Amino acid sequence: MKFPKIKLHNQILIGLILGLVCGLLFGKDIIWVKPIGTAFIQLITMVVVPLVFASLLVGTASLGDVKKLGRIGGKTLIFFAVTTVIAALLGLALVNIVKPGAHISPETKTLLLESFREQAEASMEGVEKAPSILQIILNIIPSNPFASLSETNILQIIFFAIFLGITLTLIPYKKAEVILKFFEGLSDAMIKMVLIIMKAAPFGVFALIASIVGEFGKGVIFSLFLFILVVSAGCIIHLFTVYPLVLRFLSNFSISKFFSGIRPAQYIAFSSTSSAATLPVNMQVCEENLGVSPEICSFVLPLGATINMNGSAIYQGVSAVFIAGILGIHLSITQQISIVFIAILSAVGTAGVPAGSIIMLAVVLRAINIPIDMIALVLGVDRIVDMFRTTVNITGDACCAVYVASSEGELKEDKREIKE
Repeated sequence: MKFPKIKLHNQILIGLILGLVCGLLFGKDIIWVKPIGTAFIQLITMVVVPLVFASLLVGTASLGDVKKLGRIGGKTLIFFAVTTVIAALLGLALVNIVKPGAHISPETKTLLLESFREQAEASMEGVEKAPSILQIILNIIPSNPFASLSETNILQIIFFAIFLGITLTLIPYKKAEVILKFFEGLSDAMIKMVLIIMKAAPFGVFALIASIVGEFGKGVIFSLFLFILVVSAGCIIHLFTVYPLVLRFLSNFSISKFFSGIRPAQYIAFSSTSSAATLPVNMQVCEENLGVSPEICSFVLPLGATINMNGSAIYQGVSAVFIAGILGIHLSITQQISIVFIAILSAVGTAGVPAGSIIMLAVVLRAINIPIDMIALVLGVDRIVDMFRTTVNITGDACCAVYVASSEGELKEDKREIKE
C-alpha cells in the first residue's frame, strides 16, 4: 500500500494560527464558521471504520504467524502501559509543585460552578451508565460484528478484524484470496479518500480553532490560566522527553525526522481533539513519512487510538488534584497513587472523541471521594486542554508504531526521508 505525497504542512499550520488569532479577536462573532470544521471532521471520521477494518484484516493475514502477532501485541500493550504510568506521575508531580487550585478565588469557583453545572450533571449521568473495567474487557468481543461497525466500536472492530485475519491464514489461500484482494482494494481506496479530504484541511483546521477559542472566551481562559498551563506543560514535557528517549534508545530513529513526519497528524489532532478522527491521517504519515510497515500501522495505530491515552492520564491527575485543592481537600499519597492506576485502567474505556476524558475524570473523582459535580470547575477550558492531550495521545501511538516496527525489522530505511 503506497500513499501519495503530503504537501499541506504549511497550509494547515497557517490555518491553525489564523484560527487562533481570529478566535481571540472576534470572540463569539466567529462561531459561525464552526460548521465548516464539523463537516471536515465528519468527512475524516467517515473513513475510520472501513479503513481500520480493511487494513487491519489484510495486515493480520499478511503476517501469517500467530506467534508474531502475539509478540507485536505484547510490545504494544507494554509500551502503552509504561508510558501511561509515566504520564500520570508527571501530571501529579507538576500539579503538586504548582498547586493551581490554591490560586482560584471563591468568586471564580462559584462562577464556574454556576456556568457549567448543567454540563457537569450530563457527565454525571454518563458516569452512572459507565461500564465496569471487567465489562469493558468483555465488551471487546462483539456479539454482532455488523452492529460494531455501524456503532464505530473500534475495540470490537479490531478484535473481529484480527480474528478474521488469523482465520483466513488457516484456510486454503485460493479461498482466502478473493476476500483479501477485496479488502486490500478497499483499504487503498480509503487512503485515497483521506488524501482528497485533506485538501480541505487548512479550512477545516481554521474553522475548528476559531470556533473553539471564540466560544469559550478569554475570561474563562484567564481565570483558569494556571490549570491550563500545568496540563499543557505536562503534555509538552511528555511529548518532547519521553517519546524522544524511546526513539533514541529503543529504535535509533531520528527524532527530528519523526516530529517532521508526524506533524500533519498532530495538526489535525490539535484542532479536532479526536484521536479517532486523526487515525486515518496518522496511519498515512506513519507509513509514508516514517516508513512503518502497513502491517504494524494497521495493528498498533487503531489499538492506540482506542486505549493509549497518555495525554488523558496527565489531564486526569492534574484535574483531580486541582479540584481537590480548590475544595481545600488534601489528597494522601495513597489516593494520588490510586489516581495513577485508575488512569491506566480507564484509558481502555476513554472514547477517542472530543471530551472523552471528562467521563473518566468523573470516575476518578468518585474513586477519591470528591463530588463528581465538581468537574464543572474545569469544563470551561476542557476543550482547550483537550487539544494538548489529544496531540500527545496520537504522537504516542506513532512513537509506539516506530518502536515496534524497528524491533521487528519492519522499518523501511528508504522511507525515512520526509517527502514534501
